[in-house]
Amino acid sequence: MNANPDTRASQSAAKAGPSKISTEERQARVALAALYRLVALHGWDDMIFTHISARVPGPEHHFLINPYGWFFDEITASCLVKVDLQGKKVDDDPQPINPAGFTIHSAIHAARADAQFVVHVHTDAGVAVSAQEAGLLPITQHALIVLPSLAYHDYEGIALNLDERQRIVADLGDKSLMLLRNHGTLALGPTACDAFLGLFMLERACQQQVMALSAGALGVRHAPAAARDEVKTQMAMMGPMASKLAWPGLLRKLDRESPGYDT
Repeated sequence: MNANPDTRASQSAAKAGPSKISTEERQARVALAALYRLVALHGWDDMIFTHISARVPGPEHHFLINPYGWFFDEITASCLVKVDLQGKKVDDDPQPINPAGFTIHSAIHAARADAQFVVHVHTDAGVAVSAQEAGLLPITQHALIVLPSLAYHDYEGIALNLDERQRIVADLGDKSLMLLRNHGTLALGPTACDAFLGLFMLERACQQQVMALSAGALGVRHAPAAARDEVKTQMAMMGPMASKLAWPGLLRKLDRESPGYDT
């Protein structure tokens, strides 16, 4: 199996969608479907109620999102719905999309050129940490990896009001990860792997924090400031290598445990 994620996506993409779809869009569809399956495989899905999106390559500012009502382990490359930044479906697709998904994802795709993929989930650990006043604490290695890239957005209710988009974007700034207070976690990236690895590290950090604080906050030790700086420097050097190695392995895992995402 080819270890290059771009080549692998190109090969699998040939199975996805009708022939009128460009090669670049098919690649985006396969990668996005893989993200949905990976989130389900890790137990981070919330039945039908969260969402992952991908920017369609090209000047139109279209993006792909799941059909509302489908479970994440059912998602395939060909079932994804293409919409514009106003939430209007581009193709003649009868399937609805999640309005809250449109609010959050359209805001980020419109504002950030590097946000080719955006993942938002409602895990128990992520929601728990998002509801803690101090947010994510520098108490584990995973947290130290995450913290330089982490932003926060205060809860305003279910994300149905379009005017919340400007506040989401302002709070996100140039970060690639976010804790949506009282709500969940979010990750974005220029590739599917970047978004997934960011979410993976954030979710693990949240889970570890919940476990550590179960014994009481007073006994939890924070990492030294010098160590936090060191991890930030180390990750700047290691990050690209990790992405190249991880994504082919994740696709192999899907081939074994959740095949069919690329159809």
